[in-house]
Amino acid sequence: MSVPAMSLHGMMADPFAWDEELLSRYDIHGQHYASYPEPASFQEDIGEVDYQKALAKSNDSGRPLSLYIHLPFCRKACYYCSRNRVVTKATRLTEPYLSRLDREMVLVRSHLDTRREVSQLHWGGGTPTFFSLNQMSDLIDRLDARFGLSSARGRDYAIDIDPREADVFTLRHLQALGFNRLSLGVQDLDPKVQRAINRVQPRILTEALLDEADRLGFRSLNLDLIYGLPFQTRDTFSVTLEQVIAMAPARLSLLHYDPMSQRASQQRFRHQDLPGPEEKLAILKTSITMLTNAGYVHIGMGRFARPSDSLVKAQHQGTLRRNIQGYSSHEHCDLVGLGVSAISQLDGLYTQNHTKLSAYEAALDASRLPTARGLRHTFDDRVRHHAIERLLCDMQLDLNQLEENFGIDAQRYLADALARLETLARDGLLTWHGRRLVATPIGRLLIHHLAMAFDAHPPQRPT
Repeated sequence: MSVPAMSLHGMMADPFAWDEELLSRYDIHGQHYASYPEPASFQEDIGEVDYQKALAKSNDSGRPLSLYIHLPFCRKACYYCSRNRVVTKATRLTEPYLSRLDREMVLVRSHLDTRREVSQLHWGGGTPTFFSLNQMSDLIDRLDARFGLSSARGRDYAIDIDPREADVFTLRHLQALGFNRLSLGVQDLDPKVQRAINRVQPRILTEALLDEADRLGFRSLNLDLIYGLPFQTRDTFSVTLEQVIAMAPARLSLLHYDPMSQRASQQRFRHQDLPGPEEKLAILKTSITMLTNAGYVHIGMGRFARPSDSLVKAQHQGTLRRNIQGYSSHEHCDLVGLGVSAISQLDGLYTQNHTKLSAYEAALDASRLPTARGLRHTFDDRVRHHAIERLLCDMQLDLNQLEENFGIDAQRYLADALARLETLARDGLLTWHGRRLVATPIGRLLIHHLAMAFDAHPPQRPT
């Protein structure tokens, strides 16, 4: 079904679209719903045997595979980061990790039909470019030997890049390995902010990599930005955005720094150095205005892209997907996660590897899959997952389609969610067009609140 996407172009021209009081009253920052339920709900009674059975059963679908490889090592700690990573300068740790990754591949492969196409590949971290060029070649060779990588033009093979750990030779090497998408961490270009977050990254590093990536013909370049960091203001961040827009990346992620999810390293931030709620809203408003005026489309959840980008096209066609890796223009894939803390998603089953490196290593040294916990979808989870995914991807939800897909009376089955939506409708976050729920422009900014209405076990926020 084709679902017309509502662009944010012109949104800021509508004086009623930006309601500061409403945005202040609702928490504009919420769950990402990259999975439903979220990993906080995963249980330890899901383990290796469940994952093995799910891998084998997934072969019946014939769906393509999406491989996520978690490479956790970082040379320095960025103080805002809450990812699972190992901060070290000891490059000797990488070879044992690659060996255990290969052991995990062998164990996973024994349950998979490897004739299935690997249409997506993503190396994340940590800092994947912490590894040497030879080690990256070795990892690609192992992945190809175990799963058979794709050379199809339509594949999405992406890698996270730290510009401080890469140069033009790195990009040429990655292209030769088959990668066609890059995501570069920038966060902010202001030197004062960079010093505060322990990520000093001169603009020239990012510009040089973007220029080379464009020259080499990488299909898509994404830049990650974060707002809410120490010493940021609407004025300083607009200067960063001017420079980023001039670099013309195909995609941008505008992420919110949440001090409520602080790791020990984030305790270095003084409360008085962080922008207050009003300033953060002003930064967000300025960012959306500048990016929209520069021709970017707000897909949702802080993701922006050029109108010609595959994500924007998929949203217009109603085929956009959302999974553990975020938005995707590919058809539904079975996601296999490899590495410490990696999450897999196989037709109603989520599993996660051990989050501690020592436990991950110990499991593989005992020739066991390092599955630590997970969650199996109930029928109710599947219904609500569908509703949440369509809201986040289409910015609307068709109850007729939901009934057709699941054979339910949506009004009765989702009575709790529809009751919660009544308040949001009164506040102007959504409108009803027959039996189709449509997010308003302000509702698009608060889309996670519409999604939360369908959440049967919303996550608890730390106090």
